[in-house]
Amino acid sequence: MYFLSKKDSTTALEIFAVFHWMFCFFFLREFLAFELLVVTSTLYLLFTLYCFVTLLILTWMAFDWKAPERGGHRVSYVRRWNLWRQYCNYFPLKLVKTHAISPNHNYIVVYHPHGFLAHSCFGNFGRDRSDFGKLFPGITPYLLTLGAFFWLSFFRDYLMSVGACSVSCSSIDFLLTHKGTGNMLILIPGGLAECEYSIPGSNTLFLKKRTGFVYKALQHGAALIPTYAFGETDLYDQHIFHPGGLVNCFQKLFRRLTHIYPCAFYGRGFTENSWGLLPYARPVTTVVRKPIFVPKIEQPSKDIVAQYHTLYIDALRKLFDEHKTKYGMSETQELVIN
Repeated sequence: MYFLSKKDSTTALEIFAVFHWMFCFFFLREFLAFELLVVTSTLYLLFTLYCFVTLLILTWMAFDWKAPERGGHRVSYVRRWNLWRQYCNYFPLKLVKTHAISPNHNYIVVYHPHGFLAHSCFGNFGRDRSDFGKLFPGITPYLLTLGAFFWLSFFRDYLMSVGACSVSCSSIDFLLTHKGTGNMLILIPGGLAECEYSIPGSNTLFLKKRTGFVYKALQHGAALIPTYAFGETDLYDQHIFHPGGLVNCFQKLFRRLTHIYPCAFYGRGFTENSWGLLPYARPVTTVVRKPIFVPKIEQPSKDIVAQYHTLYIDALRKLFDEHKTKYGMSETQELVIN
């Protein structure tokens, strides 16, 4: 009988942890067939002896529909699962704080880059078994993501259990006005449109026209925190289609219509040298910079928003330049803002 060594067992658990999150967060939310299966099964039960199951689901969905915009349903037990520690050790992930963060204020952490699946963002802020609690005592993190991810029953509850909420304006307003202080909202302004630039060695961000986070920070007087994950774009390779070709034109059209850039990305499989959709096991270090405190202006003008947006980009560039050589980049590499 063959027994796995301790090292092999640990590696297997780490791979399973990453696959588990990818299956939940990527396959279940991206594949329309699965969503249709859930909806069809729920409706089918309505005409059987188990119709009460459908009624219970629909009742709960109606009652709980606004939850993703009202702070969600954080479950500490789920956030403390040992599975998440294995997830972070797979890469591994590291969180670095450059300045103290007081729990007497509210913050908007602006996370860069998105990458394909924002692995480091979840690993650092979506669980309690991380360095976050030690680095930021008294701070409660809220992962903000697309509201459409909360339309699917069961998955929406699982997503909220790790501290995720909708990134809608009403959700941000609620978190910054009804939860007191010490709240940290984590959002990725580049979004799925930034996937176009997610290739190994890339330092390009989709940020020039993304000013909504600055507007909300000014509305509520919430401090902005520039954050950069060094190594996030190295987790996958991407097949680049010929510029001007049919597929490339479709990609650009799809992004223009939906703000999502469809990509042909790939990584490793369940074994080290195989091909698949798991991320490569490469280190990612996330650096959280000093907060940028902004005044509270209920209706900030475009000029004021542009002023603080420029201030934010300058601070982000400074963060990148100060730390790039520590995490595998050359002195000549620069941050590109598109």
